[in-house]
Amino acid sequence: MSSFTIGLLTSLAPVLVQFLLFLRWLQRRMRDDEIVRAFVRDMATNHLPHIYSALRQIMERCPALEDLRNRECPFIRYLDLEETTKERG
Repeated sequence: MSSFTIGLLTSLAPVLVQFLLFLRWLQRRMRDDEIVRAFVRDMATNHLPHIYSALRQIMERCPALEDLRNRECPFIRYLDLEETTKERG
């Protein structure tokens, strides 16, 4: 091998490794964002109504919270800002 070929391989190897590490980081970041999005959707649609129901029961049992009983629970609505509606089978 000539010294030019060795120099070229020596300079391209770190660039290739850096590019592969970048692709790995990008894939992990996209997956983490997807997990967070699924968590927020699940929390908004499934858990918050139960939490508000439990808080309402606590308010009814505790006389110190009498002034809070007349308040209505806030309206819960999850907005998908990316408008991604994937059909899951």
